[in-house]
Amino acid sequence: MLRTLAIENYRSLRSIVVPLGKLNVIQGANGSGKSNLYKALRLLADTAAGGVVNSLAREGGLKSTFWAGPEKLSRDMRSGRVPVQGTKRKDAVRLKLGFAGEDFGYCITMGLPTPSDSAFALDPEIKRECIWSGPVCKPDRILVDRSGPIVRARTENGWQTLADGLGLFESIFVQIADPNTAPEVLLLRETVRSWRFYDQLRTDVDAPARIPRLGTRTPVLGHDVGDLAAAIQTILEVGDADAVSAAIDAAFPGASLSIGIETDGRFALEFRQPGLLRPLSGAELSDGTLRFLLWLAALLTPRPPSMMVLNEPETSLHPDLLPALAQLIANAANITQVWVVTHSPTLMAALGASFEARVIKLEKELSQTQVKGQTLLDRPQWKWVE
Repeated sequence: MLRTLAIENYRSLRSIVVPLGKLNVIQGANGSGKSNLYKALRLLADTAAGGVVNSLAREGGLKSTFWAGPEKLSRDMRSGRVPVQGTKRKDAVRLKLGFAGEDFGYCITMGLPTPSDSAFALDPEIKRECIWSGPVCKPDRILVDRSGPIVRARTENGWQTLADGLGLFESIFVQIADPNTAPEVLLLRETVRSWRFYDQLRTDVDAPARIPRLGTRTPVLGHDVGDLAAAIQTILEVGDADAVSAAIDAAFPGASLSIGIETDGRFALEFRQPGLLRPLSGAELSDGTLRFLLWLAALLTPRPPSMMVLNEPETSLHPDLLPALAQLIANAANITQVWVVTHSPTLMAALGASFEARVIKLEKELSQTQVKGQTLLDRPQWKWVE
């Protein structure tokens, strides 16, 4: 489980260290930085999948993601006695992402490359990567240390060089994963790759989840959620079928859900409600009903990840459905770490009633996102590797 998330120089996240628990509820006004925190966590996940450079490119490139304010905010700037203004930078601009858990920690530092004639001169370079043991990075706890193209691992006989010509555009998670010489890299890579992000689930009239599809065993709901019927059937057969029934009854009293299998092997949703003589198909469901079923399939997965991140799960849901959704989230938090980014006071209240959630309130001061009420004493201990 992650205990700490640290971000530096990513958009409004000038320098932020966030304490984490089993269930984390991220809230704040529009523009407070919730989406930036969510995107930064996705970038961390992309390092393990080998896609962090492409992800930054989709955001307009590394340079456009840097904190746009001054290198330092003086007391006079904070008090308003002088306008916010830039000065000559003393340090190179770096994007830094990191996390620490109970057993291991990881950080990555990225920057712009040295000017060259290459057509890829704007590709970010990985300047530093480290893996350490324990919740706080200390020199004697560093297990794997990457500086530019050189990667070293700590062994019983001292430091061993694993590579001295590593490509600067790929993480050690992609290029170094030897279970004998660097088992920590392999362990963390698989952990981070298991993280799941759910955002903007499609419920429009042409949504894949509404259309019957050939079904195969589906322990994890796919990204396009077109395998919804197969995912629910998998839960009914090898997961917690009672939890499915309880969640449906809590959200839609008297209703039931089953999966119909057509003669050609396609799976289809069958949603029964009191007073109707036939079940409703996926094409007939309201956006809110379909969205609730999508969350049900994601949260009751028979193969839980180490972390699940839900971005505004209340979208399109009637307030009456939020207590049932909160119970699903709370149940999931018993077996996996969960993040919920939300605007909904109703969902937050329901989560607080069913689980001891860690509420992280974000606010901005001079366009810089910070954790509301966090002081230096409250801020988790964190140290970047220089």
